[in-house]
Amino acid sequence: MSEAPPPLSETEEQEVEERSPPRARIVHAAVIKQGEDELDRPAASLFWSGLAAGIAIMASVWAQGGLHQRLPDAPWRELVAGLGYTLGFIIVILGRMQLFTEHTMVAVLPLAKEPNRRNLARTARLWSVVFAGNVIGAASMAALCVHARIVSPELLGAMLDVSGKLLDKSASEILLQGVPAGFLIASVAWIRSAADDSGFWIVLVLSYGIALGGFTHVIAGAAEAFLLLWAGKAGIGWVFGTFLVPAFVGNVIGGTGLFAMLAHAQVKEEI
Repeated sequence: MSEAPPPLSETEEQEVEERSPPRARIVHAAVIKQGEDELDRPAASLFWSGLAAGIAIMASVWAQGGLHQRLPDAPWRELVAGLGYTLGFIIVILGRMQLFTEHTMVAVLPLAKEPNRRNLARTARLWSVVFAGNVIGAASMAALCVHARIVSPELLGAMLDVSGKLLDKSASEILLQGVPAGFLIASVAWIRSAADDSGFWIVLVLSYGIALGGFTHVIAGAAEAFLLLWAGKAGIGWVFGTFLVPAFVGNVIGGTGLFAMLAHAQVKEEI
């Protein structure tokens, strides 16, 4: 019989630990810590951060419109132009701004761990303040694009072409297509906690997945919807009734109802 291999040395045991991915409950604890930090921030800080995110997300429409404008009219044009959609998400998420569906998912986990009135109120405060800041920022930047001419007429036309695809969708389609978008962006915080040295690629791939699938993200879509509103191509009722509310519901279902709850459920017996 062959002899049993010698036990690993302390140095080898440490190397095994370093090479192993973090356990799910460790990732869960890290995300909960992030959520607690966000919930404890002053409302003014959350609002200004949300406002900055709403302004910055317009970069997705700029970049996607710019690529759409410059690329030839070929079957692969939208595939490449979709890469531009990732720009706003890269700026916002890596810049640690408050984006509805990313930080809002993080804030739900403390509530899932300790479901009480205090945590519910804290979560509702963060959701409402961040969402308001995001929408105001997106609407303001869209108005500047249309009325202050901060982009060229050619680029504005391409941005409106890209945004106009929203008009072809019904409220129910926007809601249902908001579910995978919410799921994908909510997963960013979880995956970055498990692999925090590759944040750029995580955000790039997951946000590109939204563009590739034609899914609806409520804040990136709000930038497009308000662009159409200020350009006279859509009405205020369509912006709020057909787009914002259904997209909000779809993103919440995907980000909170699916991803956050499933992420918590997989470790709740271990914590």
